[in-house]
Amino acid sequence: MKWQGRRGSRNIEDRRGSSGRSGGRASGGAKLGGVGLLAVVLIGYFLGIDVSPLLNGENVQTSAGSAEITEADQQAAQFVSVTLADTEEVWSEIFRTQVGQAYTPATLVLFKGATASPCGGASGASGPFYCPADKKAYLDTDFFTTLSRRLGASGDFAAAYVVAHEIAHHVQNELGILGQANRIRQQSSQAESNAISVRIELQADCYSGIWARYAQDRLGTVEKGDLAEALNAAKQIGDDTLQFNAGQRPNPHTFTHGTSQQRQDWFERGYQTADIRQCDTFSAQNL
Repeated sequence: MKWQGRRGSRNIEDRRGSSGRSGGRASGGAKLGGVGLLAVVLIGYFLGIDVSPLLNGENVQTSAGSAEITEADQQAAQFVSVTLADTEEVWSEIFRTQVGQAYTPATLVLFKGATASPCGGASGASGPFYCPADKKAYLDTDFFTTLSRRLGASGDFAAAYVVAHEIAHHVQNELGILGQANRIRQQSSQAESNAISVRIELQADCYSGIWARYAQDRLGTVEKGDLAEALNAAKQIGDDTLQFNAGQRPNPHTFTHGTSQQRQDWFERGYQTADIRQCDTFSAQNL
């Protein structure tokens, strides 16, 4: 992916040099020891589960404010900024030509260790996520290391896919899809809620594919091998693959993001069609 030396986004909120606690609920209750906390974090990584509710009541110490911001940290931040700028350019055009309305970009929060959001605590355990309450995406760039070394999804375009996927949730929010889907989830059983979550996530993968196609055709930033990196990332973070690699028997009723094959298929669908209408996972009979 051609990203060095290119324009970055202004919609970056860098919390790596602050305490990272503002805006969240107060911590309290029992505290996890170092080994217990590590176990919870690994569960989150390898099962693909957002374990932040387990951490919200803990006095989780953030490394922000005391940890050194390394050259690698700075490079990761620049990479995210450039990728975010690309999503802004792409979705502004898509909204103008396919939706007929203006696109309002999301803010992306960079943190190191832990921070707070209106949707709960953000940490390396929760992984990257989008919070519709404040229209911000949250990312600890250390996740890129986890993506590459622990999950087997290396490459800069694999990392770009992660950013594009979270911004795709913002696109869903701007279109009113995310709010409607979440309201239905709140009134549903756990199994039904999980099934709706899968459709939300697969649509975000499809939107990510559209972004990749526009990045290739309009921005000329996609290089040979990049799409393979994105598809491999989609494979490695499929629910079935995550559960299998964690020593679990894949249980479809617990899936919240979709299988590896489904994630790859919907990404490719977005890439091949470049049409937002083709990403209607909620009307699809077969995912």
